[in-house]
Amino acid sequence: MGDMGGSNRKIVEGPAGYILEDVPHLTDYIPDLPSFPNPLQVNPAYSVVKQYFVNQDDTVPQKIVVQKNSPRGIHFRRAGPRQKVYFETDDVHACIVTCGGLCPGLNTVIREIVCGLSYMYGVNKILGIEGGYKGFYARNTIPLTPKGVNDIHKRGGTILGTSRGGHDTTKIVDSIEDRGINQVYIIGGDGTQKGASAIFEEVRRRRLQVAVVGIPKTIDNDIAVIDKSFGFDTAVEEAQRAINAAHVEAESAENGIGLVKLMGRYSGFIAMYATLASRDVDCCLIPESPFYLEGHGGLFEYIEKRLRENGHMVIVAAEGAGQELVAEGIKQAGSEDASGNKQLNDVGLWLSQKIKDHFTKKEKMVINLKYIDPTYMIRAIPSIASDNVYCTLLAQCAVHGAMAGYTGFTVGLVNGRHTFIPFCRVTEARNKVVITDRMWARLLSSTNQPSFLSRHHIEEAKKADNEPPVIGADNYEDFDSPGRSRDDGFLPQFGVLL
Repeated sequence: MGDMGGSNRKIVEGPAGYILEDVPHLTDYIPDLPSFPNPLQVNPAYSVVKQYFVNQDDTVPQKIVVQKNSPRGIHFRRAGPRQKVYFETDDVHACIVTCGGLCPGLNTVIREIVCGLSYMYGVNKILGIEGGYKGFYARNTIPLTPKGVNDIHKRGGTILGTSRGGHDTTKIVDSIEDRGINQVYIIGGDGTQKGASAIFEEVRRRRLQVAVVGIPKTIDNDIAVIDKSFGFDTAVEEAQRAINAAHVEAESAENGIGLVKLMGRYSGFIAMYATLASRDVDCCLIPESPFYLEGHGGLFEYIEKRLRENGHMVIVAAEGAGQELVAEGIKQAGSEDASGNKQLNDVGLWLSQKIKDHFTKKEKMVINLKYIDPTYMIRAIPSIASDNVYCTLLAQCAVHGAMAGYTGFTVGLVNGRHTFIPFCRVTEARNKVVITDRMWARLLSSTNQPSFLSRHHIEEAKKADNEPPVIGADNYEDFDSPGRSRDDGFLPQFGVLL
């Protein structure tokens, strides 16, 4: 195999179109770094586990549904413990920071990083950085021990606090160097991972023996490449309560309409999966699928049809849906929050008012509309069992990777296997619902709603989803392009093969 990477990507090409998007290692820029036997080899809990250590050549394919003549395609390095580590236990000084918005499972990840470092590798020096990236500038930190984090997974939010923005790469790396920290665990979304990538690049430039590891966090499930992000299952589960309430309200009134707004600024995964799970929703609106209100085939016509047929209706709208229809959809032109996210107006309030205005003109059809916005209820709760398990595995994989000397990577599930993924792959695009996929078709068949799409919209969606064939590392970026919905009949969120 040959190294095909430049300064920013570590690409290895093999036979039959095999391409490994490898992650950096401390020995890439500190070549004489000594290695040590993994302490797990003498750990009583793991000494009886056969084949516990991951083979150095193990990789995970990004695309698993292929034709017989397809190239092998892009692979990622499989996560897990290695037989050799590049940190001695007593020398490890780790820190953990959480950034961005809240998400179920944050405390579980914190807990399992602390317990993983302590129980598996015997590490005693672990710090919590308070208040996101800004906390690196302050002198106050939280010492973290297994006893201190024992039951934090039962709470929502993050015990470390969080914030948006506040990223100054030079100051952060100065703080890391001054404190003698050599393992940095950064939990956050795509903006946070971009910041983590910048920290890694500065650490590498200074040739510091510091492993920088990301754990991707977004309740919207919009991080590219990975099957899902932690907290997503919990969000879908909690959204059922709001949908159920809307359904009860709508069903109990004449021409009742229940409108629920769910999270999903750019991607409609929560709305889509919550709709599929509920089976009580008549219409789901997401950012990826345009819709219109007036005229033949429009939303108003469909609402009238459902009310005549059933006497009630439930609508679920992702917060980013229909923004092009809202004339004042953004509070201020170009307004953004500290993380660079566009400030959106409340599409739920806008849509509910539009529906009311429309039916005010219909004397023979008086409606009763209830609007429910459970946004902060969904993200501020503790994670459910499946997310707790997922958070545990992500945290342990992050610890194994850092101890093995890998750096500049994020951990994530790819086709059901845990992997080390370069920062650049999870930050270069967003994962979005592909409206020409089978999963969106399943939703349409479940709700029986119109697609609201013109032929032009469908052709544009197909064009955006087109995949050029891979012929080698020179055009590897086109293969299974990031941002695609991974739907080949498998729902990793719920472990269901369809």
